[in-house]
Amino acid sequence: MRRSLQLVLAGALLLGSSVVAFGDNVRTDYDHQANFSQYHTYSWGQVKTADPFYVGRIQQAVNSQLQAKGWQMVPSGGSVTIFASDNLHNQQETQTMYDNLGGGWGTGWGAGWGWGGWGWGGGWGSGVGEATTTTTNQPVSNLVIDLFDGSTKKLLWRGLATADLSTNAAKNTKSLDGDIGKMFKGFPPKPGK
Repeated sequence: MRRSLQLVLAGALLLGSSVVAFGDNVRTDYDHQANFSQYHTYSWGQVKTADPFYVGRIQQAVNSQLQAKGWQMVPSGGSVTIFASDNLHNQQETQTMYDNLGGGWGTGWGAGWGWGGWGWGGGWGSGVGEATTTTTNQPVSNLVIDLFDGSTKKLLWRGLATADLSTNAAKNTKSLDGDIGKMFKGFPPKPGK
């Protein structure tokens, strides 16, 4: 029974760490001296993407977020100018699969140091068996959205999203919308935060 619980916990830990590794990553930063309450209009600068269809999708998602916060888009001369760009690249991912975990008592998980008996010492598994490692190229996209003061041209705010890309365009668009929503969740920044 104890070994079964240990296997379940080990599987949950491995699954949880792999989910985090493949999830989207969204970060923002801003000029902490800027008074965002003075900005209410925006205009679009250049939007550069590897896929021309994403120009409109990015603009639409950002427009939706900003307009929900009371900002108004103007054709030119807004108090903020927005620029966006993406960078597509392949990231190598390596995965190792083990078979024939072995049986019997020997080195491995079990009694020994550590929490709940995890660690080196007696436990199950006398050997790892065969290991197969594969390396694949995973398409990854980095999206950067910058907001500049319309008159001083000073960078006010930056959002960065990094995501693994799918071969399914609808899934990528949904991911894009979600990432932009996360970027603007706490926007505009509150003074002193």
